[in-house]
Amino acid sequence: MIVRSFKEIEGTDRHVKAAGGTWESKRIVLAKEKVGFSLHETIMYAGTVTDMWYANHIEAVVCTKGDAELTDRETGKTYHITPGTMYLLDGHERHTVKVNEDFHCICVFNPPVTGREDHDENGVYPLLTEPEEV
Repeated sequence: MIVRSFKEIEGTDRHVKAAGGTWESKRIVLAKEKVGFSLHETIMYAGTVTDMWYANHIEAVVCTKGDAELTDRETGKTYHITPGTMYLLDGHERHTVKVNEDFHCICVFNPPVTGREDHDENGVYPLLTEPEEV
């Protein structure tokens, strides 16, 4: 059993801040826990726009606070995301999040992230793995 809080991982290697300065993420469950998914609390900052494409992952996102617009760049359709709204990127959709008010969300990734990921120039998280234990 694992019990930990988002508060206790602040400032550790599980508290990742985007190189581009648009978000921060507290990654409370990672690949090294070997449970098949990772779980994060992420804040995207008001006034930012982030292009993403999870070519290697499926992501589910639940908004807990804030306001954002999610645009599916493949269809052009835009969705208004507010607390209690979930979106699931089950088709590796290229998408853009425009944040109107600091956007707090809980995210689940499969396969799980290692905690070292940041978006590359295409908005993709690389598929990183943990070394096998001997």
